[in-house]
Amino acid sequence: MKNNNPKGILYILVGMAIFSIQDALIKLVYEDAALYELYFGRTLTAIILLTSYLKFSKKKIILKTHYPFLTVFRVICFFFGFSLFYVSITFMSLAMANALFFSSPFFISILAIIFLKEQIGTRRWAAIFVGFVGVYIVLNPDFENFNLMNLAPVGCALFYATSMTITKITSDKDNVYTQMIHLYIGAIIISGLFFIFTGDGRFNTFTDPTFQFIFREWFTNPTAAWPLIIVMGVAATFSFYFVFSAYHIASPSAVSLFEYSLIIWSIITGYLIFNDIPSIRTFIGVILIISAGIYIYIREKTKEQYIATENPIR
Repeated sequence: MKNNNPKGILYILVGMAIFSIQDALIKLVYEDAALYELYFGRTLTAIILLTSYLKFSKKKIILKTHYPFLTVFRVICFFFGFSLFYVSITFMSLAMANALFFSSPFFISILAIIFLKEQIGTRRWAAIFVGFVGVYIVLNPDFENFNLMNLAPVGCALFYATSMTITKITSDKDNVYTQMIHLYIGAIIISGLFFIFTGDGRFNTFTDPTFQFIFREWFTNPTAAWPLIIVMGVAATFSFYFVFSAYHIASPSAVSLFEYSLIIWSIITGYLIFNDIPSIRTFIGVILIISAGIYIYIREKTKEQYIATENPIR
């Protein structure tokens, strides 16, 4: 029963703190590993831990899905969404990347109208608008020299929102562990394909560190990269455990608000490890994004119409 809100909130806070550490590890290791090498190692570690947990707890591992097409599409959206997020960490602060990623509740609300035939009122539309104003302020675009790569976390948010909208459809028959295993297996397969076609670094003709991260040859510095990649996989697994446990034991409308603590953790982690200090403009944008997201959650609870609050945002 979902009745232990204090414990659920604690779990969310711990999970978000560990996620911020995982993001910091990506920022630390990206010059010593390729993007999909990192993705492969992180996911392989996570799936080993997840299946070990399921075996140890005597939970049945079910690979069959009742929605094969939607499952494949969800896996692709999730994979490339977080590829964009990992890329964004290479050139922007952790706080900025996560703040832009938290535009996903706005996309989830919009997609729910289109695909789930949900109805939202004027107040939530206003909150969505304010949230995107916050995104605009954080981005601080110079339209004469705007770098489209700065939209990577927003692109991640859109892909993630699409994945979560599909999850809302498929969850009636596919359980959470089945869906997580699908994500992991899909990530390993797609990463493996990238290794086959780009793993020798044949396309790494760039001088920009971000593009080098994407196309770098795999295993160029395994002694430096792989210990951190494995720790990253462990961190991701524990983060997901705490987050999903929180949603299991507590009311989603209570714990979901505390996912925004990830932005605070990212500010702290970014400052302690990388000496990143967000600008006043970024703080203003973050406040608008968080305020709009919280208002959407409050309105969903008032209307008993859970769209963005039903599933974890991260």
